[in-house]
Amino acid sequence: MDLIEQIKQNARENKQRIVLPEGDEARTLKAADQLIADGIADVILIGPAQTIKDMAAEFELKNIDKACIVDPKNNPNRDKYANLLFELRKSKGMTIEEAQGLAENFMYLGVLMLKAGDADGLVSGARSTTGDMLRPALQIIKTAPGVSCVSGAFIMFLPNDKYGTDGKIVCADCAVTPVPTAEQLAEIAVCTADTAKNIAKIDPKVAMLSFSTKGSAKHEDVDKVIKATELAKQMRPDICIDGELQADAAIVPSVGASKAPGSEVAGKANTLVFPRLEVGNIAYKLVQRLAGAEAVGPVLQGFAKPCNDLSRGCSIDDIYKLVAITCNQAIAQKNS
Repeated sequence: MDLIEQIKQNARENKQRIVLPEGDEARTLKAADQLIADGIADVILIGPAQTIKDMAAEFELKNIDKACIVDPKNNPNRDKYANLLFELRKSKGMTIEEAQGLAENFMYLGVLMLKAGDADGLVSGARSTTGDMLRPALQIIKTAPGVSCVSGAFIMFLPNDKYGTDGKIVCADCAVTPVPTAEQLAEIAVCTADTAKNIAKIDPKVAMLSFSTKGSAKHEDVDKVIKATELAKQMRPDICIDGELQADAAIVPSVGASKAPGSEVAGKANTLVFPRLEVGNIAYKLVQRLAGAEAVGPVLQGFAKPCNDLSRGCSIDDIYKLVAITCNQAIAQKNS
């Protein structure tokens, strides 16, 4: 059974409630229909109820009547969510009237449902920007205890199994935090190791990447990676982590043995933590295009509850997979 099938099977066996704030977006609706048909999740669709029903009829979708449809303009629970938002944000100057207005906003409503425990995870982004989702999520869900930043990991499926674990490598941060501090980089490393274990189903061997290996170069950027490695080890001594390592020393056994002899990670890394966002984003896209790797994600890490963001160019299959992944994040969180 390949990884995606494992993820789907785990979701089926531990059904989670996933809210899709863009319920009247065509790809999202079609993905929801298939998710329901396959028993992957209990789907909550936010959007105008009649519009969703009309679209389902137009596309001949047979399962949307099994979804929970929440119409933000005709929501009997509006005051419940507005009061929750007001209590959370009144210290920031929010009025109850502002909270009532935002409780009718599809994205804020989805995040509030997650905060209230009425959903187990959220997936959006087919129509909205990353900022549209991150803003309410950071205000309402906030980051997990001990984590100060959100990051985005990609699971890379390589064309062969020469690198990583059976051709799987997890890379972060490729999506959110532009220039992490040493402390944030350590948090990203820990979160990415958990993603590797819980979602990619691999035993993480985490490489903290740099343009230096074990002191081969001197620079403040190298010092940051060294400090982050030390902090990550202190935070989670159970994680197999090493740095600073150049990319070839991290993934090529012969180079790792030469440049970092005795390292448990060098030459065997399956989880790569990049020193800053631009490096991670460029690297994963080059591997995707030049090596023909499949990139699944970004899987957002660091939130107190599972929230994930799609690319606006996503396919129906991308939405389907990310919902299944979000289910697995929720399952792992509940079991931790």
